[in-house]
Amino acid sequence: MTIDELVAVGDACVRFPYPELEGRGEPYCSIDDLRRIVDRHNGKRGIRKARLALGLIRVGSDSPQETQLRLELVRAGLPAPQLNVQILGRDGRPGPKPDIAFVAYRVGVEYEGAHHSEQDQVMRDISRSERYADVRWSEVRISKRHMINDAKAAVAKVRTALIQAGWRPGRKTTAP
Repeated sequence: MTIDELVAVGDACVRFPYPELEGRGEPYCSIDDLRRIVDRHNGKRGIRKARLALGLIRVGSDSPQETQLRLELVRAGLPAPQLNVQILGRDGRPGPKPDIAFVAYRVGVEYEGAHHSEQDQVMRDISRSERYADVRWSEVRISKRHMINDAKAAVAKVRTALIQAGWRPGRKTTAP
């Protein structure tokens, strides 16, 4: 497996599930659990790669595509995002919950997988876009076509939204 594939598997292990969809309420494990496993296998084949992946695993990614998008955004020098954070509206009610959020710049990124073409999901996505507008956040929608060629099109879309929101390239960023 590549490091990115290991990160996607790790992200899937540590993410909080949706009980109504998955029938479980807890992650499979924590990042600390993964760290202990890696530490127990010092010197084994592939351990260096596992350590590199471990440093990139984050709680909050709901799909391998979201993980890949996050990794590509950070590799491109964009700020480190937060994942699936709940945004509150001016009235304190829940707003959208972006797949990838740049909270300081009020930019939310949504990865639109194949199921986003289903009629019910299209209606939910339109409602979500309206909630973005209500809380005065920019929404960037990314699909599979934006992910080809090392996600250059996705990175360009997000970079443009961040610049429009006041971010300037070259500012120090934190880990992915």
